Amino acid sequence: MPASLPLLVLTFVLVFGHVARASAHDIGDFVGRYSGSAEVLMSDGTKDQRDLSIVIAETYKGFQVQWSTVTEKEDGRRSEKSYAVEFIPSDRSGIYAAAMQRNVFGHEVQKDPMKGQPYVWARLTGDTLTVFSMFIHHNGDYEMQQYDRRLTENGLSLVFNTHRNGQPIRRIETELLRQ
Repeated sequence: MPASLPLLVLTFVLVFGHVARASAHDIGDFVGRYSGSAEVLMSDGTKDQRDLSIVIAETYKGFQVQWSTVTEKEDGRRSEKSYAVEFIPSDRSGIYAAAMQRNVFGHEVQKDPMKGQPYVWARLTGDTLTVFSMFIHHNGDYEMQQYDRRLTENGLSLVFNTHRNGQPIRRIETELLRQ
């Protein structure tokens, strides 16, 4: 083996290892307020306009994601849904457990999907923060929701997908601007 080959391999690892680290993000890069709107295609073929907002904030143990959706009905009524989930690091790099409730000892624990509560976790990969929610319906069907929030020059690109029993039922894509 030529003596220069180990040097070439070491140079390759250092250069490309540095590039990989430079492209990785931490949760601090996502912290902020974002807002935007999206047009949602409903199951009956109609379209619904929704205003979306999200706040990502660091907490003592991890981070919190708060998001809300406002829908204005044709008759002028407004419907708002808001959610907030705190995430704490797991034993696995880049994966965060939801601390959605406290047990009798005061420790943060996941909710119980067998009781109809969502099981939620997050993953941070490169420039994308993904939040997953799994629901088990009363008849045993399952529903998975996936929120991919990718950093962009002006804020976040949001791609939301819902699947029921493995079949896609909704997809929403929009840009949320940093406030």
